[in-house]
Amino acid sequence: MTVEQNVLQPGGAAKHQQTFLNQLREITGINDIQVLQQALKDSNGNLELAVAFLTAKNAKVPQLEEATYYQTALPGNDRYISVGSQADTNVIDLTGDDKDDLQRAIALSLEESNRAFRETGITDEEQAISRVLEASIAENKASLKRTHPEVWSDSPNPYDRKRQDNCPVGLKNVGNTCWFSAVIQSLFNLLEFRRLVLNFNPPANAQDLPRNQKEHRNLPFMRELRYLFALLVGSKRKYVDPSRAVEILKDAFKSNDSQQQDVSEFTHKLLDWLEDAFQIKAEEERDGEKPKNPMVELFYGRFLAVGVLEGKKFENTEMFGQYPLQVNGFKDLHECLEAAMIEGEIESLHSENSAKSGQEHWFTELPPVLTFELSRFEFNQALGRPEKIHNKLEFPPILYLDRYMHKNREITRIKRDEIKRLKEYLTVLQQRLERYLSYGSGPKRFPLVDVLQYALEFASSKPVCTSPVDDLGASAPASGTQPPQLPPSTIEQQGPSSSDVPSTSPVQRSVIHKPFTQSRIPPDLPMHPAPRHITEEELSVLEGCLHRWRTEVENDTRDLQESISRIHRTIELMYSDKTMVQVPYRLHAVLVHEGQANAGHYWAYIYDHHQNRWMKYNDISVTKSTWEELERDSFGGYRNASAYCLMYINDKEQYLIQEEFNKETGQMLVGMDTLPSDLRDYVKEDNKRFEKELEEWDAELAQKAQQEKLLSQIPRAPAPSPAPVQAGEPEYLEQPSRTDISKHLKEDSVQAINKALAEQEDRGPEAIMDTAIKLEYTRLLKLAQEDPPPECDYRLRHAIVYFIQNQAPKKIIERTLLEQFGDHNLSFDERCRNIMKVAQAKLEMIKPDEVNMEEYERWHQDYRHFRETTIFLMVGLEFFQKKSYMEALLYLIYAYQNNKELLSKGPYRGHDEELISHYRRECLLKLNEHAAALFESGDDQEVNNGLIIMNELIVPCLPLLLVDEMEEKDIVAVEDMRNRWCSYLGQEMEPSLQEKLTDFLPKLLDCSTEIKGFNDPPKLPSYSTHELCERYARIMLSLSRTPADGR
Repeated sequence: MTVEQNVLQPGGAAKHQQTFLNQLREITGINDIQVLQQALKDSNGNLELAVAFLTAKNAKVPQLEEATYYQTALPGNDRYISVGSQADTNVIDLTGDDKDDLQRAIALSLEESNRAFRETGITDEEQAISRVLEASIAENKASLKRTHPEVWSDSPNPYDRKRQDNCPVGLKNVGNTCWFSAVIQSLFNLLEFRRLVLNFNPPANAQDLPRNQKEHRNLPFMRELRYLFALLVGSKRKYVDPSRAVEILKDAFKSNDSQQQDVSEFTHKLLDWLEDAFQIKAEEERDGEKPKNPMVELFYGRFLAVGVLEGKKFENTEMFGQYPLQVNGFKDLHECLEAAMIEGEIESLHSENSAKSGQEHWFTELPPVLTFELSRFEFNQALGRPEKIHNKLEFPPILYLDRYMHKNREITRIKRDEIKRLKEYLTVLQQRLERYLSYGSGPKRFPLVDVLQYALEFASSKPVCTSPVDDLGASAPASGTQPPQLPPSTIEQQGPSSSDVPSTSPVQRSVIHKPFTQSRIPPDLPMHPAPRHITEEELSVLEGCLHRWRTEVENDTRDLQESISRIHRTIELMYSDKTMVQVPYRLHAVLVHEGQANAGHYWAYIYDHHQNRWMKYNDISVTKSTWEELERDSFGGYRNASAYCLMYINDKEQYLIQEEFNKETGQMLVGMDTLPSDLRDYVKEDNKRFEKELEEWDAELAQKAQQEKLLSQIPRAPAPSPAPVQAGEPEYLEQPSRTDISKHLKEDSVQAINKALAEQEDRGPEAIMDTAIKLEYTRLLKLAQEDPPPECDYRLRHAIVYFIQNQAPKKIIERTLLEQFGDHNLSFDERCRNIMKVAQAKLEMIKPDEVNMEEYERWHQDYRHFRETTIFLMVGLEFFQKKSYMEALLYLIYAYQNNKELLSKGPYRGHDEELISHYRRECLLKLNEHAAALFESGDDQEVNNGLIIMNELIVPCLPLLLVDEMEEKDIVAVEDMRNRWCSYLGQEMEPSLQEKLTDFLPKLLDCSTEIKGFNDPPKLPSYSTHELCERYARIMLSLSRTPADGR
């Protein structure tokens, strides 16, 4: 039976009344049935008036009999929890402006109340929605025109957009369409669903269509969806553009381009359209039989509602699609399901004579694809706006649904009763344990075992016969008098004391216990309080009692804890027997939302059933993921991200995820082979266009290279050239330039040569050079082994220090030293010139297999990289201290990125990562505050300047902070920045500001860790080694924080 047929059955009035109650509960967040019933009655069934009544500040709490709540459960009344045309009951779109959200939520809820089709194929409710939305659109047009939302900008280099091997294809965000990408990718990766869409053939009488507006809309959408799925299968692009399918959807939603759609609403609508499209085909092919709709068979199930109303029992079979679950107040998915399957007083279901009412739901037929819609939005009556529920909710990768099946209801009821009994017993045990763990009658309580231990320690302390103040009273001066003079021995031990200071000023005795610290402490005064008088017999009895009581309390506490653990384990294993693990459902996809009720970003985690791994689909980015990452982003309670929709599939229905096979050869079909001929041709044409882009790019590069080659051949006036440099010599070592790096190394070399000459004046140049190299190496080794303060980094003085600390190969260090003493700048006198020649000769004698020159160049390149990173850090910190945060940010960003790359090779390759991270984070937070202040000013120019700061500086940096999951402080900082801007959602502001905020927030809340674009690194100033070391020391000394102080 289709939805339309089922809805038109008798019993609709009572059904609609219950539907209105459910809608009121969802819109307002009020769960009191009596309040909802009274509001509906007072508004004469007008849902909009009822909502207004309930959200008014002076709403009264009505008293109403309980019986009317269960009116819908009487025989003959159907209640639907479904998707598409079957399930718009529980869909509430709360993603727009507050006023429009409420109107839209009411309009969408009314869609359930009358499903009779007119000749046009449009329901009364859809027309009502259109009227509301058209009014909203007209109001928007009257105000300032909304700026176009940000879309993904394609890289001009087509090779950046080329698909790698068989990596899954992403979907381009064409303007706040992450909701579309998340849902489509989840469905596309259901292979059975993919086959149904790809192999869908339009009806044979398509030329006679459209007969009504629904067919006019659904069939073109099916065509575009087939094309999109085909591109996801066989495209050579990294991601594809879904604009044509999205536009059809947006036209139906009657929404602005920049409005963020709701995943649940979109899924409802999408499956509704697909069901309608397949229904047309099914009716054409039925041959007199009842048509079967594959969408209904794939996504729809049935449950039995069993209940009692004032002692009268009833049973109803009902259909469902997306199953809504409340999140608030529950810790895991099973608790949500248990609450959703039981309403009212379930004890009355098993008793014959009871005035109480209640009902249970039991699944009679589960769909192959079971989707849970997690209700994470609620209406805040005090603030008058929707809010997101960030509570943590756990869900398993394998969900066993046996306990909810009608065939198991007797054993499930027994187990539920047993669990209830165990939980009641558990509560008693926990209360008893709490009395042991929090003992006492005052505000401060302590574990009883500790109290007894403290008493035992007190009793066992050495008794004293004096008051703790008696011996000190004589030496304590009276108020306003001078403290007594201490003996010389005490003065020598204690140093200068307050007794040396005149006591005329009362301020100098502000610390009241100071005179006591200056008095001689009696040697027998115990460190802790002790009993004044106690006999050996008393102490023996008391110690025996306390020991015995402490042991008894420890045993009692342990027994309680073990009993509680056993009960928890028993409850956990209650449904683990074989009879209750026969209906396994595997988690296929998790749709995640990050942000607030009014704005946010969607992405999906989808399980690759063939590679047995999780994949993260975030618009154009498709990356490997893990269950741990999914837990962190989906369970909630951490950051503003949480699961919004869970898609489980029947683990026994392998056809859902099974690949296709060639019927003749038996080989598995992959890629283009799985496509029908028309779609294969379509994808080939698109791939040809992309290949042409690649060819044009290659031709353009070749043309540029040819032009550069021709320009290089044009004769130029000769420029003065420096003296020849030895091949392979690092640029920061001694070279024919005027940099102070050369001078610094030259001075070091000369000093080593002079020391060697002083020790071995009569030896030849080779021996002197060997000695000089040993002396220089010994000096650098000593520097490398020292532990200098942060402001003194010896690695900046010489590459050898850097090499030694990072355990460079001995051959690399030896060659570097030879390069230093073979530098031509040592040719200023005869002795140094001779040593230079010897060093150069030894360099020439080194065979290629003795020193790996590629490795040698890598080490020196790393050192150059280290110096550059130091300059980035130093200049960034200097700008930061001058409060030039915009200038500082870019330097600190590149300092962090370069430093992270260095540290990946070894712990001593770079600088303190926590220090750089701290100032990068502080810079972003200060810029965010500045931008927010500009936005709050309301001035057009300042608002635009604030948004420019956010769009060009802050937003591009957020992926850099989110990419490292271990940097908790960075993640918290990102959340602080986002929350600052999300806090504006509930505030009244000018329409133009509201529009700018709505356009900007999706960019800020985008959780993608893919860096979309960033400025080129700033040009670094040139510093001599002496200048670099001096400026680095100065800036490090001036830092007000230390690594232990918050970093």
